[in-house]
Amino acid sequence: MIGKWAPRTGAPRTGVDKFLTLLRVLAVGLVLVGFAAFIAQEINTDNAFAQWANPDATGLSGAGFRGLVIAGISQGAMYGLIALGYSMVYGVLGFINFAHGEVFMMGAMTGWVTSTKLAEAGLWESNFIGSFVIVLFGSILVSTFLAVVMERVAYRPLRGAPRLIPLITSIGVSFFIQNMSIVLFGPATKSYPARPDWVKNKHTALQIEGDKIMVIAAAATSMILLWYLVERTKVGKAMRAVAEDAEIAALMGINVNRTIVTVFAVGGAFAGIAGIMWGIDFGSVIGHTGFLPGIKAFSSAVVGGIGHLGGAMVGGLFIGIAEAVGPLLILEPLGVSGVSQLRDAVAFAMLIGVLLLRPSGIFGERLRAEDRA
Repeated sequence: MIGKWAPRTGAPRTGVDKFLTLLRVLAVGLVLVGFAAFIAQEINTDNAFAQWANPDATGLSGAGFRGLVIAGISQGAMYGLIALGYSMVYGVLGFINFAHGEVFMMGAMTGWVTSTKLAEAGLWESNFIGSFVIVLFGSILVSTFLAVVMERVAYRPLRGAPRLIPLITSIGVSFFIQNMSIVLFGPATKSYPARPDWVKNKHTALQIEGDKIMVIAAAATSMILLWYLVERTKVGKAMRAVAEDAEIAALMGINVNRTIVTVFAVGGAFAGIAGIMWGIDFGSVIGHTGFLPGIKAFSSAVVGGIGHLGGAMVGGLFIGIAEAVGPLLILEPLGVSGVSQLRDAVAFAMLIGVLLLRPSGIFGERLRAEDRA
């Protein structure tokens, strides 16, 4: 059974099985030893185990740990918003749209253009909420339009082709959008206007920055709206029917092409939301901004269970927290130097670890009828 330990069938264990078991043991052992060293150093940096693991350890304050977790949740929420597009397209068409990261990047780039114009007019600082709504609407509009055009021009003609062909096409579309962005806006880093002080300041008893509160609130609101769309509307029922079996859905009178366009549009809208949140949180965007977050968002979808919408968001939070906390929680206590530069490595190591223990992801894959056959 996929994603669970296979029952004993009497068949001999192969070398690959033994190697994977060894990797599982090493991965779990490394995490446990690193976490044990972290706990020992938090209790007393002078105890024997802490000194053996890392003599230079100084421990981590409660405020520092809380800040890392909040930053991880905020960044993971953005990964989750992007990952929703991967999961929705995979659930309906059965292939990974690797150009989705560039849809996110164009949302961030649109946010930069709009916010800069509003700042020049003096509205960004004086009326930030109204300006933010305008910027958000513009990013959603451009990302949605780009996703719909991508489906109509690049993917619909390949609907009946082997899966490898649209997969390779999506990589080509990704490079095309990257270079189109560089031609239109130039290769230099684009900086967002300065945020108002109340956005940068910390709020609530947990001392959370205003921009991170906005990101978390946007992700939570988006998930609620998506749940309502999928579970409580006719459009959502059509999406679920097409995801289950497109041919049967067409026989029942569902317009399959329109439903697939809707899936791309909704995924593009969430990527646009993530794009503007990314721009406001990090303050800059370039033509290659979508590459690494896109890969991490795809990893998030795999970790949560590809095709599972709730799993995409949970996987995003998992990856975000892992890359924020993991280096200081596991690697730094073991004496690894330069842990701040290993965030990406830790995130993908966590992905590998999850897949070693549960190959189908946390919630399991959701496959179409033809894929289950």
